Amino acid sequence: MRGTSRKISLPRRLVADLMHASMCVPFVSLSRPINVRGLLEARAICAEPAGWAAIFVKAFAILAKGEPTLRTLYAKWPWPQLYELPDSVGTVAIARVEDGQDCVLFQQIRYPDAVPLTQIAAELRHAKDAPICEVASFRRMLGITRLPLPLRRLCWALGLNFGRQRANFFGSFGITSVAAYGPGELHPLSPGPFVLSYGVVNPDQTIDVVLRWDHRVCDAALMARMFGRLEQVLNTEISAELRAIVPQTEAKPVRAVGSRP
Repeated sequence: MRGTSRKISLPRRLVADLMHASMCVPFVSLSRPINVRGLLEARAICAEPAGWAAIFVKAFAILAKGEPTLRTLYAKWPWPQLYELPDSVGTVAIARVEDGQDCVLFQQIRYPDAVPLTQIAAELRHAKDAPICEVASFRRMLGITRLPLPLRRLCWALGLNFGRQRANFFGSFGITSVAAYGPGELHPLSPGPFVLSYGVVNPDQTIDVVLRWDHRVCDAALMARMFGRLEQVLNTEISAELRAIVPQTEAKPVRAVGSRP
């Protein structure tokens, strides 16, 4: 059957390179619903509540501050090792439309546990709406993606296999979701070591969360404990920060997860 040959766009080439880098990562995953009643109440009284991606970025970074394993990478060079970072760097998948095509680009948030939630939300909104040339993370990634394949593979190999560079290129954890498009579990591929995805708010005020991690870094027992800690952080520390934002005069109805980026 005769078809039509189409050029691979730069963002699609980036995703292809990402999938190539993710092929050998021994990911395992765990999914659970977590109760977010307190968080929903806090968001309802905010004049400008942070989006869910920003909330989960900061919540995971708070977890990692107290649990060094969540700041640990598997690095191959100069020899196989576990490389512990002093701070977290979050990488958030940003859905955009470029040249009439859907695409995904990746925005880094450095030290999210120490950054105000409003600032994280502003950075993610900027990455969603600003021209690509104005977003430093996008420029750097697409600059590498423009290189010929052998040079791209070399850059990715250097970025993936040295612990220090791994954090600079890919961060220490990732956040992604398709909640804006309806319910469903997303099990994304990534170079790792940790990826969190979340769904919509359920009628019982829970959110289904999927945690995927590089099994070379840690085991399931730790990640199972992290679900309880994540629920606690969302309903206490994150909720308290939201409540500290100037509230609106009248509480609004609770919105679904997918209502904001």
